Amino acid sequence: MAISKIQAVSPVAVPRRAEVKRVTKETQISAAVDLDGSGRYDVHTGIGFLDHMMEQLAKHSLIDLTLHAKGDLHIDYHHTTEDSGYAVGEAVSRALADRAGITRWGDALIPMDETLTRVAIDVSGRPYLSWRVNFTRAKLGEMDTELFQEWFKAFAQSAGVTLHVENLHGENNHHIVESCFKGLARALRAAVAIDPRRADAIPSTKGTIGGSIQA
Repeated sequence: MAISKIQAVSPVAVPRRAEVKRVTKETQISAAVDLDGSGRYDVHTGIGFLDHMMEQLAKHSLIDLTLHAKGDLHIDYHHTTEDSGYAVGEAVSRALADRAGITRWGDALIPMDETLTRVAIDVSGRPYLSWRVNFTRAKLGEMDTELFQEWFKAFAQSAGVTLHVENLHGENNHHIVESCFKGLARALRAAVAIDPRRADAIPSTKGTIGGSIQA
């Protein structure tokens, strides 16, 4: 009986990197990602707490992230936060290209002291955010807590992902927010990983993900 030879296939045929520049009258943002990085980051948005969350996202997703933003912070933090979400999401989407070979789904259950948060993602091409997170404070430092939902909404929209974020319980608002970003990081890490059993295949029966034709 003949024994067939199985040739090893590199899990990543081409570098999965992208850079995005977003310039409006409200913000000037550049974002770059390497999906197959090691979690390195270079983040400067002018908003300390947002920088901290972007660093968490990079560190725990193993996605190298560069994010530099200048915005109308003299008004408030809304535009810079939202547009940062758009820029990072678009960079991820571009780096994924046709999304061939990816695992597609990912989820994470993140404990942080008294807090427990669940995040699930489908890199589907269908932008959607389900946000079940409540805060007991209007601000963390100088940042409005309502802006975290705006970041996740913008990210889901531009990345083309279905994203569910649910805080199951928690008391400390800092822990709640941080567990949401760490959950996204871990879920995204799993979802964009290359599945060695279908490294060249689109993970959809439709044969396509993203763009105008959604899976």
